[in-house]
Amino acid sequence: MTSRPPLPPFTAETAAQKVRAAEDAWNSRDPERVALAYTPDCQWRNRAEFITGQAEIVAFLQRKWAREQGYRLIKELWAQEGSRIAVRFTYEWHDAHGQWFRSYGNENWDFAEDGRMRRRIASINDLAIAERDRLFHWPQGTRPADHPSLTELGL
Repeated sequence: MTSRPPLPPFTAETAAQKVRAAEDAWNSRDPERVALAYTPDCQWRNRAEFITGQAEIVAFLQRKWAREQGYRLIKELWAQEGSRIAVRFTYEWHDAHGQWFRSYGNENWDFAEDGRMRRRIASINDLAIAERDRLFHWPQGTRPADHPSLTELGL
């Protein structure tokens, strides 16, 4: 087992690094890559779905990104203390019919000593938007460093 720095306890700076690393991984839309950031017995609540362990995380993400096409995500640190980080996020995606959505949410994270997440609790709401109202236009993958943050976008 290898560690996943930065490690807890988190400072504002190391928590922000952890948040950006998570954003980059999720924007890769690679379920196997994302699952490596979680402990083998990690527990999730994602909306009304309860998930345990890396295999279930991979299966969930495969279903998610098959449905949520054109996925682009921005995460922002909300608070941190010890091994816990609170995050707010927004992502844009479209369904198979071309309808665009902006999804807003909050996550609570708790990390093991090795820097892998052992618990993730996510609350998410979806808003249908017109394609002209999209704000996330970078090429699929990692958000460019100069792209505005959620705060800068007024989200």
